Amino acid sequence: MSRLHADSITKSFGTKQILKDMYIGCESGTVTALLGRNGTGKSTLLKIIFGTVKGDSQYIRVDDKILQNQMDRKERIAYLPQYSFLPKGVKIKNLIPLFCNRENTGKLLTLELMKPLLNETCRNLSGGEKRMAEALLILYSDSKFILLDEPFSGLSPKLTVEMQSIIKEQAEHKGIIISDHRFQDVLDISDEVYLLSDSYLKQIKNLKELEQHNYLPKSI
Repeated sequence: MSRLHADSITKSFGTKQILKDMYIGCESGTVTALLGRNGTGKSTLLKIIFGTVKGDSQYIRVDDKILQNQMDRKERIAYLPQYSFLPKGVKIKNLIPLFCNRENTGKLLTLELMKPLLNETCRNLSGGEKRMAEALLILYSDSKFILLDEPFSGLSPKLTVEMQSIIKEQAEHKGIIISDHRFQDVLDISDEVYLLSDSYLKQIKNLKELEQHNYLPKSI
């Protein structure tokens, strides 16, 4: 079992502090939900963990390895950002080996969700198809931990269910942190839940606590 440990994370933009002394952890074999309203800093937190944004302070470790730069994160952490990141003119089937080892390349080439996209380039895909291809490439990558930022964006209800199933399947041997505004789709597959609110990260035990922190409307 591997463990991702992200602690003492703070981040300010100008005079506004958006992340205050945060901790979040994730173990292989689990899905961890990162919830919060738009603009609370969820994407910034994920980028700090991945290493593309530097926190004012941070302590990030996978097992006994302290992660200090991008090379330290190679094959340890992979990140699905909100924006599209694939080159527009390359066929999806040619991109798969760049992200995946030989075994997982074979799995993706035969995956029913991916088959219709293999001979297409990103410029010819719809927003939902592109999002699905990007999420699958990250999920099947060689990394021990996967950070997913809005993986369900643009997906139909049917494709969302299929993506949830794949996330749970990959989480059998990886640790996954997932953030999406479609919170119920995230909660349905999560083992642990964190809420980012008022610059602090709180671990949530039940839906009642989400109501108490005004993330969900109070039930009658």
